[in-house]
Amino acid sequence: MNTKLAKITGIVTLIFGVLFIGTGAAAWFVVSDQLKAENITVAEDADFAAGDQVAGPISAFAQAQIIQEHALNITGGETYATLGGLARQAEEAGDEEAAAEYNAQRTTMMNASFLRSSLFTSVLSFGVALFAIGVGAWMLLAGATFLSSSRRAEDVVADRRADTY
Repeated sequence: MNTKLAKITGIVTLIFGVLFIGTGAAAWFVVSDQLKAENITVAEDADFAAGDQVAGPISAFAQAQIIQEHALNITGGETYATLGGLARQAEEAGDEEAAAEYNAQRTTMMNASFLRSSLFTSVLSFGVALFAIGVGAWMLLAGATFLSSSRRAEDVVADRRADTY
């Protein structure tokens, strides 16, 4: 075993482990702080986390889900895409009032979609941050193992040299 290579690999792996953990933790806290700054509270009728401030992945997911539910209630279950088709059909039929209502509902669905996408992006960011922290922890273990192995190999080599003389 090349003890110098194992020692270098161990040190580099430890350094990257610390960097991954630090970067993951920093990302987690930045996303959480940004969500807190928005002052969003999960709607009271959400399936979970009702009334909580949106500041983490669970509350962000809960709020995204309830936004979709509220938007679908407003539009009678119609989606952004189906409302576009209904608006076109109403225009073709000459019903400008119905077309305007469908377009207004379509705007509601579009805004809901934007909000949900933003919240889901934060949920994804929390997941990536947690993944980075986990990889960092694994790298710390791997680096410590490399260093420990290199030390044991150095001891074996030293013992063999002592026995030779």
